[in-house]
Amino acid sequence: NDAPALASASVGVAMGGGADVALETAGLALLRPDPLLTPAALDLSRRTVATIRQNLVWAFVYNVVGLPLAAFGLLSPALAGGAMALSSASVVLNALRLSRWRPDR
Repeated sequence: NDAPALASASVGVAMGGGADVALETAGLALLRPDPLLTPAALDLSRRTVATIRQNLVWAFVYNVVGLPLAAFGLLSPALAGGAMALSSASVVLNALRLSRWRPDR
């Protein structure tokens, strides 16, 4: 009976030992039955969204700058390919920063 309440809540939190429908309906599912993990999960989600936004900005900047330069012949194809590879590498490296995240205890 938790699923309707979790669906209508602003932030629904379900724990790993709960019913499958509650886990599917909740906005946040904790894999361990420890409600004290909720602040850490919310912090990680905020950092993840911030990283996604940073990656979108960097990819957008690379494309806004690189595409016109390449289209007008001001950028050699090899340099344009290198810039796109650098763009992909910077996005991946920025996302990998999240793997170093540890909860505050």
